[in-house]
Amino acid sequence: MGKLYLVPTPIGNLGDISPRAAETLAAVDFIAAEDTRVTVKLLNHLDIKKPMVIYHRHNCDAAGPAILERLLAGEDCALVTDAGTPAISDPGEDLVALCAQSGVPVESIPGPCALTVALSASGLPTARFVFEGFLPTNKKNRRARLETLAAEERTLVLYEAPHRLRDTLSDLAEALGGERRISVCRELTKLHEEIWRGTLGEAKERWAAQEPRGEFALVIAGAPQGEDAPPDEEAALAEVEELRGRGLSLKEASARAAAKFGIKKRRLYELALGKGEGPV
Repeated sequence: MGKLYLVPTPIGNLGDISPRAAETLAAVDFIAAEDTRVTVKLLNHLDIKKPMVIYHRHNCDAAGPAILERLLAGEDCALVTDAGTPAISDPGEDLVALCAQSGVPVESIPGPCALTVALSASGLPTARFVFEGFLPTNKKNRRARLETLAAEERTLVLYEAPHRLRDTLSDLAEALGGERRISVCRELTKLHEEIWRGTLGEAKERWAAQEPRGEFALVIAGAPQGEDAPPDEEAALAEVEELRGRGLSLKEASARAAAKFGIKKRRLYELALGKGEGPV
């Protein structure tokens, strides 16, 4: 029986490939790669020639069992992504599960991961955190997820693509409150690496005026802790009134105030309607 090796690859700087990772890539029988065109550049850098198969989220249902069959036959395989650690916010988790179910040993090589790089440099609490990967793209599912995360007290870590960053920052500011702290980490380990720190409201304004470029990791402060008193509905309604005065719709004003004061959005919206806050 063979073994599956999870081999992290650099997230931007080729110098981050470890000797152990390189030795593993050179020793296995074949490599399962997210994109062979990307992986071959790394292999050329390491002067390694190795057979490759494609494994990504669009073919994992067929490719996974095929790789498992070769592992059961005695071959060793290294699983790599385009960048970072396999099986973290990645379909590699399905292949690992297949191996676990079939008794195939799995060995994970420590190495680059945007999650830990961003979190450690964020300036936000790191002892307890929640990794959410990419938020749902479906608006209804995304809204439901964000409503759940609004009360999460642990630090939040998300990944986001540049073409969705503006919408995501806007949605986060609405659901969690514009005063929540965030570290926007861009192009980590690359030439144009940037770690920007501020509030969600400030981040929304900055990237509304600046074209997002590169891959992003977002590290967001958790909800305030130790607040056992019931939410102050009157203060929340006053906040809705103030936001309405700034031109926000009742729906958006209620959402922002609800996130800030820890009240369910629908509850505050209905309270505001009952107080006659005007058109929706």
